[in-house]
Amino acid sequence: FFDKGKILYVGTIADQPDFDAGSDAEALYNAMKGFGSDKEAILDLITSRSNAQRQKIRAAYKSQYGKDLIDDLKYELTGKFERLIVGLMRTPAYHDAKEIKDAIKGAGTDEKCLIEILASRTNEQIHNLVAAYKDAYGRDLEEDVIGDTSGHFRKMLIVLLQGTREEDDVVSEDLVEQDAQDLYDAGEAQWGTDEAKFIMLLGNRSVTHLQLVFDEYEKIAEKSIEDSIKSELSGDFERLMLAVVQCIRSKPMFFARRLYKSMKGLGTADNTLIRIMVSRSETDMLDIRECFRLRYEKSLYNMIQDDTSGEYKRTLLKLCGGDDDIAGEFFPEAAQIAYKMWETSSMTKVQLRGTVRPYQNFDPASDAKALRKAMKGFGTDEDTIIDIVTHRSNAQRQEIRRIFKSLLGRDLMADLKSELSKNLERLILGLMMSPAEFDAKMMKKAMEGAGTDEHSLIEILVTRSNQEIQEMLNNALSGRWRHLSRLNIDKALSREEGPADMARALEDAQVSELADACNSESDDMEDKFMSILCTRSFPHLRRVFQEFVRCSNKDIEQIIKKEMSGDFKNAMFAIVRSVKNQPSYFADRLYKAMKGLGTDDRALIRIMVSRSEIDLFNIRKEFKETHEASLHEFIQVEMLVVSCVFLLIHTACICACVTLVRSDEKRVV
Repeated sequence: FFDKGKILYVGTIADQPDFDAGSDAEALYNAMKGFGSDKEAILDLITSRSNAQRQKIRAAYKSQYGKDLIDDLKYELTGKFERLIVGLMRTPAYHDAKEIKDAIKGAGTDEKCLIEILASRTNEQIHNLVAAYKDAYGRDLEEDVIGDTSGHFRKMLIVLLQGTREEDDVVSEDLVEQDAQDLYDAGEAQWGTDEAKFIMLLGNRSVTHLQLVFDEYEKIAEKSIEDSIKSELSGDFERLMLAVVQCIRSKPMFFARRLYKSMKGLGTADNTLIRIMVSRSETDMLDIRECFRLRYEKSLYNMIQDDTSGEYKRTLLKLCGGDDDIAGEFFPEAAQIAYKMWETSSMTKVQLRGTVRPYQNFDPASDAKALRKAMKGFGTDEDTIIDIVTHRSNAQRQEIRRIFKSLLGRDLMADLKSELSKNLERLILGLMMSPAEFDAKMMKKAMEGAGTDEHSLIEILVTRSNQEIQEMLNNALSGRWRHLSRLNIDKALSREEGPADMARALEDAQVSELADACNSESDDMEDKFMSILCTRSFPHLRRVFQEFVRCSNKDIEQIIKKEMSGDFKNAMFAIVRSVKNQPSYFADRLYKAMKGLGTDDRALIRIMVSRSEIDLFNIRKEFKETHEASLHEFIQVEMLVVSCVFLLIHTACICACVTLVRSDEKRVV
C-alpha cells in the first residue's frame, strides 16, 4: 500500500509496449484519408498511448507526411470530441497553457479554470506552464493574469505562479504550532482578516507541513481551516484558498469533486470534464475514481456514461479506464486511498455538536405562560411558539410540559395539537417529546397502515445506541416490534460497546469471516455479515473495514451493493455509512428527503428533531461539503416550491427548521 510512507498516485494511461511511432503515424494518416474519418481508430490509438509516445507520433507524422498532426485532427474532427483528442495530443504544459489562455481571453474570465490549474500543479509543472505560455503566445503569463484579475485573488495567483512552494519533505516542526496560531490570529481571533498572512503561509509552505498545520489549527480554533476560510474570506479569493486547502489535503478528492460538479444537474461543463480527464489520466486517475466512488456512491465511469454520448463518451471512458461499480474491487494502487480513509476514520476524534443547547436564563413558568398566551384567543402566535421551543433543550422542554400542567392545569401537547396543523404541528410536537418518546412514535408511524416505511426503521435502529433503543422500547406500547425481519430489535440491542480489539478486527476481516463470506452462498453471506455488522461496536467495525480492504482488496460498500438486495442491503449499507461517518449519512438522508419533486416531510422532521442536540452542526458541515449548498439554503429553496395551498403551513415549518439549524449561530454565549 505504501512506499516509504508516501502515497503513490497512479493514472490509467501508461506507455504502450512494442511502441512504433512511424506505424502509429501511418495508422492515423489512413484513418483520416479520403472521405470521412475513422474516429474509432483515432480514439483507440490515441487513448492507448502515453503523452510522451503521442509526441513521438506527432514528430513522425510530420517527418513522414509533411503535415502537422494536430492541424489534421482539427480539420477532420468536430465539437467536444475534437477538443478532447487535440487536448490529448498536446504536452501537459502546453495543454495547461492553452486552457489558461482560453480562460483569460475575451470579455470575461473563467476564474474556476485558473483556480483549478494553479492550485493543483507542482512547482515543476508551474515552471513548465509559464515557459510553454511564453513560447506559444509570446506573452508573459504573470502579466496577463495581473491584467485580468484583481485584489487578494490576484495576489494569491501571482504567489502560486512563482512555483516556490517548499518541497514535501520540508516540515518545520517548530513552526507547525506557530503557523497554526498565526492563521488563527489572522482570521478568527480578530475583527477583520489579515489576508496577507493566509497568502504567505498557504502559498509557500510544503504540503506535508500544511497538513500538520491544519490539524493543529483545528485544535486551536475548534473548527476546520475550511470553515474559517468560508467565514473570513469571500468571492474568488475564498474559492481559490479553499481549492488550495483541498489540494493540500488530497488532490484526487479535489478532482473527484470537480468532476462531479461538472456533470451533476442539467447540462455538462465539458471544458472542465475534458481538462481534468486529459490532465490526470497519467497522474492519479485511479485514485480520483476511488475518491469519486467513496464520496458519491457512484462510479465515475457510470456518471460519464450517463452524461455524455458518441465518440466523445467512448474516449472519456477509455481515459477513465474501468467501471468500479462492476469490479467491486480496488485497483492495487488505489486501495491505499480507501485504507487510509478508514484509518483516518478510526483515528479521528470528531467533536459532535448540536445546534440547540440549554437556554441560560431558563424560567419554565415564564415559558409556560408565554406559550399559553400564544395559543389563547383568536389565532395562534406561531412565531412565539417556534422561538421558545427551538431555543430550549429537550430537558428544558420536558420541564415546561410539567410546569404547564401543574401551573395551568392543561396538557401542553394537547393544546399545541389543537392550535397547530400539518407539518408545523408534527415538528413542534416532535420537539416537545423526549427522544425515546419521539423514536417510539416514529417507529410506530413507520409500521402503521398497509405498508411499512423500512427506511425509517433502518435509520432509527442503525443509528441509536443500545441505551437509546432500550429507552425507546420502554416508551413503546405497541407489540409489533418483533415483526421486523432480519434487522430486529434483539440484534439492535446486542451491539457491543467500547474500543476496537485489533486482533479480533483482523480475524473478523480475514478469511474466516467477511472476506470468506464474499465467496459464500447468498444466505450464508448475509448471516455472516449480520453476525459482525449488527453486533460489533462502531470503533471496532472501522478497524474491521480497514483490514477488509487490506486482506481482500474489496470495497465493503460495493460488495453489499453488488451481492445483496432489498431491505437487507439497505440496512447493511446504512450500518457501513454510519460507521464511516454518521453525520454524512444523515446529510445524505436529508438531501434525499428534499431532492426532486415533493419533500419527504416525515424524514426531514425526524432527522431535524432527533439530531438537533447531538450532531446537527456536523451534519450541516457534511451537507455543505457534499452538495455545495448549505442545509439552511436547501430547506428554504425546497419549501418555496410547495404548492400555494400549503405555503403558509410550510413557511411556519421552515422557520422552525431553520431556527434549529442556525440557533447556535444566533445565540449570544
